[in-house]
Amino acid sequence: MSILTLTDAEGRRIPGWQLVLRYLLLLAVLALTVGPFLWQLSTSLKGPGEDIFSSPPRFFPGHPTLDNYTRVAETIPVWDYALNSVKVATANVVTNCVGSALAGYALARMRYRGRRAATLAFILAMLVPVEGIIIAQFTTMRELGLNNTLIGVLLPGSVAAMNVLLMRNAFLNLPHEVEEAAFVDGANVWQRFFWIALPSVRGTLAVVAIFAFMGAWDDFLWPLIVLSDPENFTLTIGLNYLHGTFANDERLVAAGTIIAVLPLIVLFACLQRFFFRGVGEGAVKG
Repeated sequence: MSILTLTDAEGRRIPGWQLVLRYLLLLAVLALTVGPFLWQLSTSLKGPGEDIFSSPPRFFPGHPTLDNYTRVAETIPVWDYALNSVKVATANVVTNCVGSALAGYALARMRYRGRRAATLAFILAMLVPVEGIIIAQFTTMRELGLNNTLIGVLLPGSVAAMNVLLMRNAFLNLPHEVEEAAFVDGANVWQRFFWIALPSVRGTLAVVAIFAFMGAWDDFLWPLIVLSDPENFTLTIGLNYLHGTFANDERLVAAGTIIAVLPLIVLFACLQRFFFRGVGEGAVKG
């Protein structure tokens, strides 16, 4: 009778204890990352008659209900806030994808004086904490008359330094021979960018899109500072009103959290096919 032998990618046999240890570590990481989300989901489905602070805690709701989601919409204009967040996040994805792709291509492929200095400037920009420049950003938005506007929320993060460097590294991994052949055939720099380089880095572009959407959707500090009119509040600011001074319903907070997280899950589900190509891509399919 043959015994099933498990091997790694290089064909070496994996000991049984090592395999068990790997799965235990994976389960521990899964519990730490997915566990809080599942707990919030469970809390959002519990009715007012259930004790969410019972000991020992009960994970599954006894009588699941969607009433908490309705109460969130009755407490705050959550869909208006969500629409504002969608506007900012979508615009942030567009500006980051376009700006990062153009800047990354210029840093990776074009030859000009000061290219290394420009790359160094983007690297140094990543080292500056947001809190260190937030006053300057606020003053700039005020001088431009963009305080209390969604454009003022969008503008400081419209092109992130990290995204530019991600696109630069992706373009650097592309073989030069393909672009040189296109240059010989008469293609100018824009044609080489749009028809050769850009389609080859779709995976990295998806990574940039996800990072840009998540950064804009989850941002709390900057919208809190620049916005003062409740009509312009984003979802992260609006959900703060679920924490009352004299009353605090954890079920409402959990339901609002699920509403805020759901678009991120949908976005990742749609782009995961490209996301896992990562920043190491660059091969051109023949």
